[in-house]
Amino acid sequence: MKIQPVILCGGGGTRLWPMSRTSYPKQLLAPLGGLSLLQQTAQRLCKPEYEPSLIISNEHYRFLVAEQMHEIGITQFPLILEPCAKNTAPAMALAAHFVKDPETYLLFCPSDHHVINSNVLEQAIEQAKPLADEGKIIIFGILPDSPKGGYGYIVPTSDELAPNIYGVQKFIEKPNLDTAKSLLKSPCYWNSGIFFAKAKFFLEAIKHHLPNTYKHSLASIESAKPDLDFIRIPQEVFEKCDTISIDYGVIEKESNVAVVACNDMGWSDVGTWQTVWELNTKDDSGNAITGDVITQDVKNSYIRGDGVLVSVIGLENLIVVASNDAVLVANKVDAEKVREITTHLRHNLRSELDFHKRVYRPWGYYQEIDLGERFKVKRLMLKSQSRTSTQIHYHRAEHWVVVTGTAKVLIGEKTQLVHENESIYIPAGTPHAVENPGKIELHLIEVQSGSYLGEDDIVRLKDIYGRV
Repeated sequence: MKIQPVILCGGGGTRLWPMSRTSYPKQLLAPLGGLSLLQQTAQRLCKPEYEPSLIISNEHYRFLVAEQMHEIGITQFPLILEPCAKNTAPAMALAAHFVKDPETYLLFCPSDHHVINSNVLEQAIEQAKPLADEGKIIIFGILPDSPKGGYGYIVPTSDELAPNIYGVQKFIEKPNLDTAKSLLKSPCYWNSGIFFAKAKFFLEAIKHHLPNTYKHSLASIESAKPDLDFIRIPQEVFEKCDTISIDYGVIEKESNVAVVACNDMGWSDVGTWQTVWELNTKDDSGNAITGDVITQDVKNSYIRGDGVLVSVIGLENLIVVASNDAVLVANKVDAEKVREITTHLRHNLRSELDFHKRVYRPWGYYQEIDLGERFKVKRLMLKSQSRTSTQIHYHRAEHWVVVTGTAKVLIGEKTQLVHENESIYIPAGTPHAVENPGKIELHLIEVQSGSYLGEDDIVRLKDIYGRV
């Protein structure tokens, strides 16, 4: 029986703010360079003995997830879209119901973790299969290397169920530092968030502890519909599931759970900028530097400049992350307090929590350049053979200037080609769309003018991406 990997990709985490935003969360980023965390996860799970990975994602990330999979040559990946955020228990229940064979092994993996030695995980899975056959839900535990309050801890039983596999005495979720230090005095493990079980036994546990979630997740799969390359779940059914994590909802209540010791897996949840510094390559002064950065007399710091020049002098043990619209400066030991900043942004309805200046769309992206009392300037990039929706704005007119490529523009019922260094005007209240018919990227400068310039002044009339 093959293993069915399930990649959980619905979280909108902002612990790596300002790099991570709710519209472009951590799993889609590459804080360690190279591939994104999602792409790294998907590549680790591409094995002949595994089925193609099943991805569970928030519907807002669907095009970004699909594009990142295609970038690394993965073309087969069932992608289930959660219509609303309900945490991990309902998402994992969807996956278990989606798999038709109850004997299937399910391997649930977060999409935003880093693993250096995936062969250690593979060996642990083989060790765990006999216990999974008996009905156990397996958690992969990591031997702590230091007391950290941001992780969940597992206290194992003293007796081995099998080599390196133990029962579970109790779970301790994100203890304070003093409690974490005391836990390290006796055997304990970090909860990696990676779970392994047979589908039938996992569903039995869901049904026993979360019967409401079991019922409505099953109904969601039974009424799911294909949409382009996606599997769309009806919101009116799925929203009836409990909003709860698998840990609180099932694992901490379930007696038939075991933990496998994966001490050499090289696992990290990449949960703070301190962790990013630890995992990155450092210079002779202990600095991990990314982007356009100048330093003098700086030690043991993480400094990142995304699109801006960052200069740091005479400091140490710092986190400095600068994007084009926000800057974070923190002591490394306070890296977890970024949550307090993002909470403040949420309470004050600050857009910097959710969006970068560059906002991705299925056709490409737009990026705000300037904003005044009655005008806004944006840069638009359309990928080859893509197009925006046909839409109307009631409060603003738009003027487009083609910088690179050729634009095929619809205004009202008329279509025309607009070439480099040419422009076109779209009056307010006029249906319009732009398409890139060429083989290279299309870049436009868009100047908006009017009494209201919010992104919600869009009425979509027609859309090839199903957003109407």
